[in-house]
Amino acid sequence: MGWFGSPYFSKEIKAAPLAVFRIFFGVMMLASIIRFWAKGWIEKLYIEPTFFFSYYGFEWVKPLGEYTYLLFVICGLAALFVALGFQYRVSIIVFFLSFTYIELMDKTTYLNHYYFISMLSFLMIFLPAEKHFSIDARNGSQEFIPRWSVDSIKLLLGIVYFYAGLAKLNSDWLEAIPLKIWLPGKYGLPFLGDLLQQSWVIYLFSWGGAIYDLSIPFLLLWKPTRTPAFMMVVIFHVLTRVLFPIGMFPYIMIVSALIFFDAKVHERILQVISKMLSVISSETRNLFPKEGTTNKENGYLTAFEMTREENRRAPNWKLTILAIFFTIQLLLPWRYLLYPGELFWTEEGFRFSWRVMLMEKAGYTTFKVVDKNSGDSFHVNNGDFLTPFQEKQMSFQPDFILEFAHHLRDHFNAQGMEVAIYAESYVALNGRRSQPYIDKSVDLTQQIESFKHKTWILPFGDEIKGI
Repeated sequence: MGWFGSPYFSKEIKAAPLAVFRIFFGVMMLASIIRFWAKGWIEKLYIEPTFFFSYYGFEWVKPLGEYTYLLFVICGLAALFVALGFQYRVSIIVFFLSFTYIELMDKTTYLNHYYFISMLSFLMIFLPAEKHFSIDARNGSQEFIPRWSVDSIKLLLGIVYFYAGLAKLNSDWLEAIPLKIWLPGKYGLPFLGDLLQQSWVIYLFSWGGAIYDLSIPFLLLWKPTRTPAFMMVVIFHVLTRVLFPIGMFPYIMIVSALIFFDAKVHERILQVISKMLSVISSETRNLFPKEGTTNKENGYLTAFEMTREENRRAPNWKLTILAIFFTIQLLLPWRYLLYPGELFWTEEGFRFSWRVMLMEKAGYTTFKVVDKNSGDSFHVNNGDFLTPFQEKQMSFQPDFILEFAHHLRDHFNAQGMEVAIYAESYVALNGRRSQPYIDKSVDLTQQIESFKHKTWILPFGDEIKGI
């Protein structure tokens, strides 16, 4: 059995923490889907645009026209079924696939927390989250589950936080940049508005954010500091929600942090949920087993009969997949070391590395189209092809610039023109003066998207020290 035969993988834990996590995850995801729909973002982001930026290797993933609404319905229903623990394995797979498809439809909407949800939902496919307090378990609730199934969620959360903290250990962040740019603009906030004009407060937020991210997983793991650490989680994420428009993410992280508490806390939460269900409907209440009723008199198998042998024989294929998954999570954020130049400038290796809100970047990019046959040239109005949000994101991200140049090439080729396309781009990073960004002598139609370094990105005229 090798490494997977170690005693750790035979240890068990009460199932309540994973059951609570499943319920809150499903409810949060359903609320997120409803919120996204209600704000009209499906229409604005996935129906109105005529062009969509693709992730390298996923160019085939595109919005489905009006059927995109159906995709969101499927994703929302899957989230609801996950919360209820109804056909859990199918539901979590459908949620992972539909949510990830939504995330991949347009690179313009990339956010770290979307990536987090995709990774978390993938992880949950392999966890026995339906074994307790679920519709699936109504004929045989399981009181114990393998300990690694709960610890794996803690590990993923720890990676997210710790890597976000490591990413803040750079000279810009420690000089309170970009918070010096963002926070003074919040002067209208009650009480906080005046404080955010003070330099020492901005530095406190900057350094405090780094210390928080680096330490919070360990503080949550240690029982003596767990409760005050959770209070820190609440305060930190409520503050970020007040200061920045980041949607449901703060609430998702708050409820996710509950996984670090002992089973007794989660059993009390399940008791509260049971009482709420009993108020809603006696029929609904009967869908879930009562907390603690895992005996033959109540029609359930005992936890001992149900789990001991199963947990001792943790399937190696499942553990192998999770080992590969976590190896990727640990290594992928370091891929930027394979590229030359400043990461924040080139953004090669920036995404999928838990670098959260680290920079203020803005650009202005124009494209010159040259007819190779006549030699005539003209400049493109980006707004004829892109929405304002797409144009903003394109203007300072090199893979966007290249993809848009290729789209322009295809557009004019379809009109019978053979063209070369050149970009003139200026970008400002973290409050510095704008600098030339793209080598304007390079014909972008001759450049191919790949994982290789983009040599046509001009050098950054400064240095950002640190990780």
